[in-house]
Amino acid sequence: MPSGMNAPAWYAGWRHEAVHQLQTKNARLDADFRLGEWPRWDYDLDAGTLVFSERGITRVVAEIQIAGSTSKNAGNWLWAWANESLPAALVTDSQTARGFGVEHGIGELTQECVTNGDLNALGWELSAVAVRICNTLGAYSPRRDEGGGLYMIYKSLNWAT
Repeated sequence: MPSGMNAPAWYAGWRHEAVHQLQTKNARLDADFRLGEWPRWDYDLDAGTLVFSERGITRVVAEIQIAGSTSKNAGNWLWAWANESLPAALVTDSQTARGFGVEHGIGELTQECVTNGDLNALGWELSAVAVRICNTLGAYSPRRDEGGGLYMIYKSLNWAT
């Protein structure tokens, strides 16, 4: 957990468990939907979907929420609830995470931005926390060369029909 964050004593262990739970959930989704095999992914924030495809054929469609994003330039994580450029319908899970943070006095869930040296790890850790709080299916973040990323939460995944 980033230094200087206010949190109850139980939170560090709970957060660590959330990361392991997310790893298990994502491994199951990868196996069930072969997510690592599809050469293309596209997200549509207006529709709230993430689509995995191959040779122009949609294979898997996920309904998503946005947990947050990392920025190499800013050097931080920005919660989706604090990002005014995102559609309101896609930030409700991040708002739920914020409410959990308010209720339990967890600073990193209630501050708009969180800093830590390893942005990729921070993005996955805070996404894991949101997934655990909201009891969702898993999370996804496409690889990006510039060192930032968008972290999405799976609400549902289905094979394309």
